[in-house]
Amino acid sequence: MGDLSAVARDLAPTGTLRAAVNLGNPVLAHGTPADPGGVTVDLAREVAARLDVPVEFACFDAARKSFEALTSGAADLGFLAIEPARAAEVAFTAPYVVIEGVYAVADGSPFATTADVDRPGVRIGVKQGSAYDLYLTRTVEQATIVRGEDGVTAFETEGLEVAAGIRQPMTAYVAAHPGTRLLPGRFMEIRQAVCTTPARRPETVTFLHELVEDLKATGFVADALRRAGQDATVAPPA
Repeated sequence: MGDLSAVARDLAPTGTLRAAVNLGNPVLAHGTPADPGGVTVDLAREVAARLDVPVEFACFDAARKSFEALTSGAADLGFLAIEPARAAEVAFTAPYVVIEGVYAVADGSPFATTADVDRPGVRIGVKQGSAYDLYLTRTVEQATIVRGEDGVTAFETEGLEVAAGIRQPMTAYVAAHPGTRLLPGRFMEIRQAVCTTPARRPETVTFLHELVEDLKATGFVADALRRAGQDATVAPPA
């Protein structure tokens, strides 16, 4: 990738790579702010290692907070789902992992498929500012989006018809809550990418693009997911 000193100065102007990590998405990160782990933490450490700079983590409990840290200049590197609502303020790589957005409903719900959900009078609980909040806000035509700290929390406390979320934690939720079930299939594919701000030099964004492709191809991403106990799908080559 050539001389990376200029990339390091551009991406980590303080001399330390400041990475925003969303501990609210268990597929991507786990642990505590003092000791985070997961694929995004491994990716941030690898970026820092390639640039020969130290890394520090700013940990949050929601994607919208990671987004705010990145766009406000409090973080240099982020890990967010590719979404049109974010594209003006974020420079994305191609995705490194693909996860699914799914719906949970009560056992007695009349809904049989994800397509049944978008109808008048249906309320869908989502985590505010999540990729699936942005997607459903853009695509749902008749149902109502109810935003909260977590989709299943809103589903429970407000007696909603549907909860939206990521497949892995939603699968765990229904397993722990008899009387609920997942609707088959998915309502969206969530493409998780590495990102920084568009103000960075084109060479910096290219470095991140190429690094992500290398880490997918060499098995780094798959190994990081496996170590974290996550069965998410590594994204195909860009």
